[in-house]
Amino acid sequence: MRIELATEPGDPQRPNEDYASVALPASGQGGVLVLLDGVTPPPEDYGCVHTVPWFTARLGGAMLQLSVSHRDMTLTEALAAAISRTADIHRASCDLSHVRTPQATVVAVRWSGDTVEHLVLSDSVLLLERTDGSVHPVLDPRLDELPPALRERRAAVRALPRGSAERAAAGREYGRAVEALRNAEGGFFTAAADPAVAARAVTGSTPRAEIRSLTALSDGASRWVEVFQEGSWADCVALVSRQGPQSLIDHVRAAEAADPEGAAHPRGKARDDAAVIFVMP
Repeated sequence: MRIELATEPGDPQRPNEDYASVALPASGQGGVLVLLDGVTPPPEDYGCVHTVPWFTARLGGAMLQLSVSHRDMTLTEALAAAISRTADIHRASCDLSHVRTPQATVVAVRWSGDTVEHLVLSDSVLLLERTDGSVHPVLDPRLDELPPALRERRAAVRALPRGSAERAAAGREYGRAVEALRNAEGGFFTAAADPAVAARAVTGSTPRAEIRSLTALSDGASRWVEVFQEGSWADCVALVSRQGPQSLIDHVRAAEAADPEGAAHPRGKARDDAAVIFVMP
């Protein structure tokens, strides 16, 4: 078994909001990986006294423990229980109904001698490399299926000069429009305080014998393919397999540095937290 992971903040002066971990059961049979990408809130109040890294550490830790220790639970059930457990920790001190309450995207994979189970919620990515060499991305498409008017508004924001007052004002308006669709019918879903969103995740299973490798990416790492278009998903897996997860992050940082204003490759953040997990089970 080969296990490698790397994670790095987009801004060295700010805490990393991504979470990445792998656990193997005491029996030595199988394992679990969990990757979360915390959602950065606007600088205004978000109803919680805790930071996003505080939240992702606790949600990720709970998801890892439940998935590896309770193999009778599905990954969907484990995520629902992890969300409930995390919410209970700060329910008394925080407004968990606030639309900006700490939340995260989720990728989880659990493998045994027979099966590889997966779960993806929101815009982090899982790449399944099969033994025939093909690479199958597991994606939650809902963010890409937002109303056309909202996508047009995002494009308009990104067309404005970075750092300008006009872009800042338009960005705030766009952010409020996105918030109205978060964890709402017709919108998209993230792991926050409502365990019911676990049922919205993209899930599935594959025979273990058909899987060569697993690669989990936060969107700060997947932008190598999705934003900078440096290669395909298969190229991404080949790079990570050959040179390791940190190499992919280094390639992303080089692409970000070459386009610091987002002129050639528009994106919400010039630099983003990035996390990569690679496993050959």
